[in-house]
Amino acid sequence: MQLKIFTLICLMGFAAARLHGQAAPTASRVGDLQIGATFSLANTDYRPNYFKGYGFYSTYDFKYHVGIEGEFHQINDPDATEGIYERTYEIGPRYVLHYGRFAPYAKVMYGRGVFNYPPVSGDPKIGPIANLAYNIFAIGAGIDYHVLPALNVRADYEYQQWLSFPPNGLTPKIISVGAAYRFH
Repeated sequence: MQLKIFTLICLMGFAAARLHGQAAPTASRVGDLQIGATFSLANTDYRPNYFKGYGFYSTYDFKYHVGIEGEFHQINDPDATEGIYERTYEIGPRYVLHYGRFAPYAKVMYGRGVFNYPPVSGDPKIGPIANLAYNIFAIGAGIDYHVLPALNVRADYEYQQWLSFPPNGLTPKIISVGAAYRFH
């Protein structure tokens, strides 16, 4: 009788170890990194016309829904011969959702903006009157679409608030479209 009980306990122990063998994940990664470029169109309140430009961005999602994003924008006034532009460098957290191939996100950014002012006389040979930097805050939202496992396309909207920009601040609204390589 004791031999039967001992044999039953041993078999249950081996079976439990075998059943527990699939509990560990077979594949996982530390984070999700993408690096991309964009074409941008900005409605700035410095001039009535739209500024056009480009940008670069990188995101790193270290949790399933939480990550960090860094951005660079170069927005130029296409009608100005004086070299008026807005250049921004930003970083901040982002929150992303996942719906199949779609990944909508929201972000809050902080950074630095450089504004290249036109010359007072309007003569581009004189050069800019000033090239000054300001602290900026931005909020934004967008969507990444996973075209291929290593390729995302993006549509993004961002509202910026330039602090201490005379006389009442600067508030560009930027729409960007682009693509990114996704490391996995």
